[in-house]
Amino acid sequence: MANGDGANRGERLQIMLSGDELTVLDDFRFKKRMPSRAAAIRELLKRGLAAEGFHSAAFGSKSEEFGVLGKTPIGRDGR
Repeated sequence: MANGDGANRGERLQIMLSGDELTVLDDFRFKKRMPSRAAAIRELLKRGLAAEGFHSAAFGSKSEEFGVLGKTPIGRDGR
């Protein structure tokens, strides 16, 4: 997924979360009006990577287009 394009997603990543972690994830998702848990996780990964100095290309606001790489869709930046 070098360009942040959802059409190129061919890998599945499975993670296990505690009940508390899932609650925090869902709180973030609903507060930011994210379309899915997967979109919220990709957004959090993108933010974490950006905080460490990793940046890349833009993307849209459909769930399939929320990527770890790219800019946050308008209204989703939490600012």
